[in-house]
Amino acid sequence: MGMPVRIDDTLYEQARTEAQVEHRTIAGQIEYWATVGRAALDNPDLPVSFVTEALASMREPRNQSMPFEPRCRKT
Repeated sequence: MGMPVRIDDTLYEQARTEAQVEHRTIAGQIEYWATVGRAALDNPDLPVSFVTEALASMREPRNQSMPFEPRCRKT
């Protein structure tokens, strides 16, 4: 369910510009920023770039993914 929220005009324009580049809606861009920000705050020891890549990987279809294979196995 969508809820109207008032935000600063500058933030809105930044979201509009970034949304066009990323092929998202303005609301989708703000939701993405909020998701990344929340994950980054929950994991302050991780770089934001890692957080964004991890979130992107979670959106990939699982049937197209390759299982993780460690380079060496300890026995």
